[in-house]
Amino acid sequence: MSSSGGPVTQFYNCRVLRDHKLVDDHLYIQDGKIVDPARLFWDKQRRPDIRIDCKGGIVSPGFIDVQINGAYGYDFSDDAEIIEEAVDNISKGLLLQGCTAYCPTTVSSRPEIYHKVLPHLGPRAGSIENGAAILGAHVEGPFISPHKKGAHELATLRTAANGLADIDACYGLENLRRYAAYMTVAPEVEGMLDTIPKLISATGIAVSSGHSNATTDVAGQAYTQGAQMITHLFNAMHAFHQRDPGLIGLLGSSGPRPFYGIICDGIHVHPHSVMIAYYAHPAGACLVTDAMSAQSLPDGTYRLGKMDVDVHDNFVFIKGTDTIAGATITMPECVRNFIKFTGASQVEALENATLHPAQMLGIADRKGTLAHGADADILILDSDLHVQRVFIAGVEATRKNVHFRKRP
Repeated sequence: MSSSGGPVTQFYNCRVLRDHKLVDDHLYIQDGKIVDPARLFWDKQRRPDIRIDCKGGIVSPGFIDVQINGAYGYDFSDDAEIIEEAVDNISKGLLLQGCTAYCPTTVSSRPEIYHKVLPHLGPRAGSIENGAAILGAHVEGPFISPHKKGAHELATLRTAANGLADIDACYGLENLRRYAAYMTVAPEVEGMLDTIPKLISATGIAVSSGHSNATTDVAGQAYTQGAQMITHLFNAMHAFHQRDPGLIGLLGSSGPRPFYGIICDGIHVHPHSVMIAYYAHPAGACLVTDAMSAQSLPDGTYRLGKMDVDVHDNFVFIKGTDTIAGATITMPECVRNFIKFTGASQVEALENATLHPAQMLGIADRKGTLAHGADADILILDSDLHVQRVFIAGVEATRKNVHFRKRP
């Protein structure tokens, strides 16, 4: 047989998530990519060099979290002086959880913070050395509504009265072009509605509506202008009203509808609300953790941006207030909770954490899928969707070869 290319690995005795179904099949990978076994055998005359028995488990793409503020004691906005350390440890910790790609998220901050941290949050390949792949930063604010600021510092908020010039003054358009994946804005903020298409054209990033008091009419205009997602649906937005459901109303549109992030920790969003969103637009759901620095750590006082927050029994509040300030849940827990809250199938829940986020970011040709040619970021899950094994770029990630630390 030919020795063309690197070793071929076969996953067998498994159910593979493929074409919106779990099918009894094998999966083959080579050189960090998922490959077509027919071409391997007939064109390259290759048979598997390594065979992995999945013991009846589910083979899924790795999870993708497009909104996470921090974990393991680190915060992407507050830890500007040690940002490389923060990125390194969070990326590796997330990988071992089963999150193979993510968008590090910055809360509303001052311009100097963006200029320090964004160059470290840009796209980076996933590997044993790097940890989870970085898809580019999610820049959440500061062009958001002061009425729906949530856990964002009021003094940092801005308008776009001068259009792209205000965006440039805050982040630097080149920083967004090189390092960001998408931005959350409130479309009703002065100047923002007209700026959305210019921002997309100038930087190539995606835009999401969130932290917004927008009416449904304005939200619809923002969608038409290019805002293709809603950030953490139901949270920090115009409450649903029968005559004006705000951003939430876009899920009831008779035409194309946006993707939406949703936090399934049972705290941010009531399970019944999760079910309403699921029934309204199942193909748009993107599970997000919105996790902050206390993820995977004990209860206590932590930082989110420049604010102190109290963490107790999975509740996170700005210190001294009843304002929710991020979450501590992990992606595998979000997936299982989605099924618990909605009765959705395992396929639907898994695609909410894999395919849909990739589609939202326009990278579904290589992430969030097990199609031939996609990146070999793979999970083996048991029948209850607990992560058993993790592979990044075709290499298994374990606590023996992925070393990270929690911040003391």
